[in-house]
Amino acid sequence: MDQDKLHLALISSPGMGHLVPVLLLANRLATHHHLHVTILAVTTQTSPVESHLLSSLTPSTLIHLIQIPSPPFSHLLLPDDSVVTRLAIMMREATRAIRSAVSALPRRPHVLISDLFSTDSLPIADEFGMQKYVYVPTNARFVALTMYLHVLDKEVEGQYVDRVEPLVVPGLVPVRGKDVPDPMLDRGNRQYDEYVRMGVNFANLSEGVLMNTWRDLDRRSLDALICDGILRPVLKVPFFDVGPLTRDGYPTPLEGIEVIEWLDKHLVDSVLFVSFGSGGTLSGRQITELAWGLEMSGQRFVWVVRPPVDGNAKDGTFFTAGIGSTGPMPTFLPEGFLNRTKDRGLVVPLWAPQVKILNHRSVGGFLTHCGMNSIHESIRGAVPMIAWPLYSEQRLNATLLTEELGVAIRPEVMPAEEEVGRVEIEKMVRSLMESEEGKRMKEKVKLLSLSAEKALEINGSSYKSMCEFISSCEMKMKSA
Repeated sequence: MDQDKLHLALISSPGMGHLVPVLLLANRLATHHHLHVTILAVTTQTSPVESHLLSSLTPSTLIHLIQIPSPPFSHLLLPDDSVVTRLAIMMREATRAIRSAVSALPRRPHVLISDLFSTDSLPIADEFGMQKYVYVPTNARFVALTMYLHVLDKEVEGQYVDRVEPLVVPGLVPVRGKDVPDPMLDRGNRQYDEYVRMGVNFANLSEGVLMNTWRDLDRRSLDALICDGILRPVLKVPFFDVGPLTRDGYPTPLEGIEVIEWLDKHLVDSVLFVSFGSGGTLSGRQITELAWGLEMSGQRFVWVVRPPVDGNAKDGTFFTAGIGSTGPMPTFLPEGFLNRTKDRGLVVPLWAPQVKILNHRSVGGFLTHCGMNSIHESIRGAVPMIAWPLYSEQRLNATLLTEELGVAIRPEVMPAEEEVGRVEIEKMVRSLMESEEGKRMKEKVKLLSLSAEKALEINGSSYKSMCEFISSCEMKMKSA
């Protein structure tokens, strides 16, 4: 390892939505900027997707991977604790193991970068004389709201979701109560306290925040954070928009050839892709309504189906995401559905090669849960969306896509709270795939896709921002 070259350590919490962005950032730093990167990945024992993704990471002299098994933490949980609470507690308990891993490295990193849930590990940087940053793989509006929440917590009374007036964060589009991230839904829940703590840590424990976004996606929020400086007195630290960092493909032993071969048989922009991410699930009744809506629409589709999870369905299979397009065909779909739609629909159990599908010429629409990884991949593929938010900050993301960017439509009801009926589903699918509105969305997302490419090119906005971050780190390294 070149002793004069900047060395960065990146911490990742479990979950595909957290692991993938960290791997992408590491790859960007190593392959485009030729820096040394150590990934400290806290992993669970229940996610074969994560295990395979980590084991198939391309060997590199610049990227070093250390897997840290999840520590025991179940004794600290309450029966109804959310994914946010569980992750926050898990990562707090993992701090000792992360410290040991850093201490054992043959060459000490100059920079420690935590992800969203590992900010309690940032003081490790002080112990070892490292710089410290946070990487948030979502939009700038979410970052600003998270970091401003401690102010809202003092100024606003009652539940945010019950407010008639939207929440005001200086410089941002006001946030409606129905759009707040999950941790803000109930101020009496433990995940709310964890979320407030997270935002405070961003400002008080770090020297800056990296975001997986770019200017044309997030202009107003980035202006508030970076250009106008409206929020600087409260948020304190610099911000760097370095995205979109997306997958070129998906390493897996099952390449999904049958899906691609099926798509090859169909016309350009004629297929709707339906998937709710690595952990998103629906109730049994909602799966039935979705099946009927797809059938009634008459459109071609590829649907990645997971078994129904009734009750707290929106937390889905976060810690137990499966893999395998060769699994048994679902038995929980409406009777006769598979036979009736066999000529124009393909149902895939559990997993499909999403990036390859979204970049296929025959795919003209994406029904998505609005996770930022999926949004970025859809935009890079120039595919307009039906926004179906389930959990986390996905309602904020859906509002960005539909109301600010005009590249998606969404149900009138909140899918995580109410059932979306088959008639509305049919209407949305037809609108996206057949109508003039759908064509307009297609043109808008094409322009956004081009802007994403330009942002990452040399002299693009995100390229410059990444260079600014690296230069700052190198200056501090040399002056230490």
